This record gives sequence, C-alpha cells and structure tokens, in this order.
Amino acid sequence: MVCHRKTFRTIFRLIFPLSKDTQSSHVKEQTLITSRLNTTKSEEIFAAAQKLMPGGVSSPVRAFKSVGGQPIVFDRVKGAYAWDVDGNRYIDYIGTWGPAICGHAHPEVLKALHDALDKGTSFGAPCSLENVLAEMVIDAVPSIEMVRFVNSGTEACMSVLRLMRAFTGREKVIKFEGCYHGHADMFLVKAGSGVATLGLPDSPGVPKSTTGNTLTAPFNNLEAVKALFEENPDEIAGVILEPVVGNAGFIPPDAGFLPGLQEIVREHGALLVFDEVMTGFRIAYGGAQEKFGITPDLTTLGKIIGGGLPVGAYGGRRDIMAMVAPAGPMYQAGTLSGNPLAMTAGIKTLELLRQPGTYDQLDRITKRLADGLLRIAKENGHAACGGQISGMFGLFFTDGPVHNYEDAKLSDLNKFSRFHRGMLEHGVYLAPSQFEAGFMSLAHTDADIDHTLEAAQAVLSSL
Repeated sequence: MVCHRKTFRTIFRLIFPLSKDTQSSHVKEQTLITSRLNTTKSEEIFAAAQKLMPGGVSSPVRAFKSVGGQPIVFDRVKGAYAWDVDGNRYIDYIGTWGPAICGHAHPEVLKALHDALDKGTSFGAPCSLENVLAEMVIDAVPSIEMVRFVNSGTEACMSVLRLMRAFTGREKVIKFEGCYHGHADMFLVKAGSGVATLGLPDSPGVPKSTTGNTLTAPFNNLEAVKALFEENPDEIAGVILEPVVGNAGFIPPDAGFLPGLQEIVREHGALLVFDEVMTGFRIAYGGAQEKFGITPDLTTLGKIIGGGLPVGAYGGRRDIMAMVAPAGPMYQAGTLSGNPLAMTAGIKTLELLRQPGTYDQLDRITKRLADGLLRIAKENGHAACGGQISGMFGLFFTDGPVHNYEDAKLSDLNKFSRFHRGMLEHGVYLAPSQFEAGFMSLAHTDADIDHTLEAAQAVLSSL
C-alpha cells in the first residue's frame, strides 16, 4: 500500500559514512532530499530470497504482507539505528523485536562476546555461565525459584505447557485470544501476531486432536475464564497469558484483571503462567509480575535474557520445577541450551539494566513518544488510541478503547499500512503490522523522538 504522493514530496534521506563518530552522530545530520527512498538493493535481495526461502523470509511478519511494499533488508545496526543495504538509516523501534533494550550492538555486550568467543561457541556440557545467569534471573523475577534455559520463547512455552500438565495431571489449558506463545501446535488457536498479520484463522497442519484441549477466552474478561473452569471441572491444568499483550498490538491489563485471574486459578487448583518473553526485564527488571504485584506459578522468558542471541527460559516454584528431567520424570532437552555466547550476552545485558535510573529513563522516553503519536493522530483528525508501559508502546487507528483482540481488529489496517510506509520514507522503522507492539531502547534520544514525531506529523497530516 502506498501513501498519497504529497507524503513523499519532501522526505528525509539519511546518509552517513561508516566512521564510529558518524554512526553515533545525531539525527540532525540527515540530508533533506526530494526523491523517493532508494531500496534497489533491498528489492534485488528480497526477489532472490523468495526463490530460496518460503515467502523470502525466515519469520512471516518480516515480509511486510500487512503493510504492503517490499521489506527492507538490513545491513547493520548500532544503538537506536538500523542501516539497510542501500545505505538508508532508520530510527529503529523494533529493536530485534525486543532484545535490544540497551541499544543494538552495545559495546560492553560486544566486548564480552568477543572474550567468550575465544573459549568456543558451544560446549554441549555444563557451563559456569549458566549458574551466573540463572542466579540473576532468580534474584530478579519474583516467581522463579529454579530455571531451565532453552533456545527460544517458543521452546520455553512448549516446555512449560508440558510441565503444567505433568504437575497437575490435567490436560486442558486456557489461553487468551490474540496472545501468541510461539508456533507450537497447541498454541496456534486465535494466536494473534503473525497469524493475524497474514489473515490466517489458524494453521493448516495442526490437527484438531492437538488443539482440542486448548480453551480460549477474550483478554481482560474474567467472566469468560470463570465460565471455562465451570464447564471443565478438574480438567484445566492452568492459564497462560501475556500479562501485557504485545502480539495483538499493545494491550495492557485492565485494573483488577490479573489479581482476579490469579484468584480464579487458585480456587480451581490450577497453575497461572505468565509468558514474559516480551515483558520480562522490559517493563520492569522483574517483569510484569514485579510491575503489577502478581506472582504466577510459572514464567517463560526470552529475548532480553539472551542480549540479542537466541535464548529462552522457563522457571517457577521449586516443587513444580523438580518435575523436569533429570530431577524428575518430565522430559525436555536441547543441544544448544545454555549456550555460552547467549549466557554471556544475557549476563552483560542484565548487568547494564541493573544500573540506577534505567527504568525511569525507559518510562520517560516511551511515554513521550507514545503520547506524542496519539496526540498528533488525533490533532490530524484520525480515530486513534494507544498507550505505553516502560519500553513498550502501541498505536491503533480506532476510537477504542482496545481491551482485547476483538477490539484490536476494529482498527483501520489500510490506514496503518499507509502510516507505516510514510514513516519508513521519513527514516522511521516501525513494526510492519498493526498487531505488534513497538519497543524502545536506552539508546533512543530525545532528538530521535523529536524526529519521529515530526515525521508522524508530516505523514498523518497527509493521510
């Protein structure tokens, strides 16, 4: 989808040499030009990729299906910025979908990785770094007394589902519409995120027998959860949710929803699981459970705890985690689990996040951006709603409010696609889907936000 030509009459093209000084230089150094964004190399590379990989990508949302046009092929990243293969620079509000909370390619993380590389890339054996990161995670996250490292958020959620069932002896589980817990069969039911972006109701290849024990309820709807427990007495192992939804767009919990959910789950002898792959170490050092004062029985983590390298984890109460092999009978394993490079990057990232003022800064800049985008949208006559929680934000083109996935689907997706393309032309890289949250980093400056809001004014005034 392409914006009206007035949007592109004057755009910012970012042109920089490759020196370190210039890489860290300010957005003010952009050069004003009057031509369209040059993406010739991106288009050539993506055309070749489509012959080599399904859809030309390794993960569906990257294909720009819901926003139109060709995806941008990145060449390198640093701080708050990404450069594509054509030399264009963008202020990046994806941050590799969350992990780059300290900024891309943070020098301290890179140095730690360089030192670790000298010792090897993979051990397939116990590593002392696992102990270090495990202690940091346990100290930070209220619910976690023991932790198991895996290689992705999907793997963590698959494993925790098996653990819920093993511990309770029950087979059914409740998830919420629009919450995404990875692409495992049992979770691809009203899964939001990439499934919603591509317009797929669920996924071919997932048998009904696999999803038959997955029950769904609208997010922020306690009555629906109560009804499911009443309809399935002593059959539900637990409830899993994103405590702040990031895979149906940005949707925070209503006041009273999380405490009420915990009460219902406990009343029925089931387990409460927070999927904090996105929110863990982002909206607070101890995640959503610290932010909202709710301690679930189990938690899944990913993204930030790997510092940009592939990682996942699940953990919780000691008596539940004692079920996991080899301590207990529930089997789960992984060749690259506890990889020394991922552990190293995660340790250094968490050390950086523990510095005083980190989350105050994230709160401040995220609020300034989110409030500014919403204000500009409304001033230019667009139906819009949105919000933020420390480091996560969202903007829906609908009157709102948005309490759940059904509300999110009322958004004007055509308008979002044009807004996305216009922002891209102005050097601002947003998630290429209405159904994805945006992410801030400590590397973003007030000048970056200034430029982003100026771009939003230019685009939204012409839509």
